[in-house]
Amino acid sequence: MSVSFDSIRKNTEIAAYIRKADESLIALGYTEHSFAHVGRVADTARRILLWLGQDGRTAELAAIAGWLHDIGNVVNRIDHAQSGAVMAFRILDKLGFDPDETATIVTAIGNHDEGTAFPVNAVAAALILADKTDVRANRVRNKDMASFDIHDRVNFSVKESRVLLEPGVIRLALTIDTGVCAVMDYFEIFLDRMILCRKAAEKLGVRFALSINGQAML
Repeated sequence: MSVSFDSIRKNTEIAAYIRKADESLIALGYTEHSFAHVGRVADTARRILLWLGQDGRTAELAAIAGWLHDIGNVVNRIDHAQSGAVMAFRILDKLGFDPDETATIVTAIGNHDEGTAFPVNAVAAALILADKTDVRANRVRNKDMASFDIHDRVNFSVKESRVLLEPGVIRLALTIDTGVCAVMDYFEIFLDRMILCRKAAEKLGVRFALSINGQAML
């Protein structure tokens, strides 16, 4: 049975898990992980696979994985990729998903967090790229700049963030305010993510590139 991304997006049970997971991250002081984040990740993951010539259903599975990928935060931030994968399995099985499609989505979710991630298939690779490139100022919830930690400063400094699909290259193009954060601050907290993006892009047969303020960094 093929279940559409649109039906997943409108599912009230899933919406509750996303909302409650984000509430937990608010309490922990994390950046935004709610519907704006998962929606952007879903759209970018699907766009990447369609650009690479993958069939529409595989691209839709990447969008579904993107929408579901952070629900494990409702359990705990630690190992949220693995707990989210287990939760997604239960949800998709209950909805009558094809086992092969369920396995693809669950595998991608379980392999998206940089501590344990690996681009084991195309959907996982697209999810990693979409998730790790969502860097933007409006993900910062802390309004007191005097109390910003480095994660707040780096995200808040981003004035423009685009994922560009160029011939043979997936490029994250950032414009940052270096008065808020130095370029090296970005690498201090995001270097592991960028290395993971490079591996994910290689899995898809392309190259990952990073540009900051028009300068090539990777």
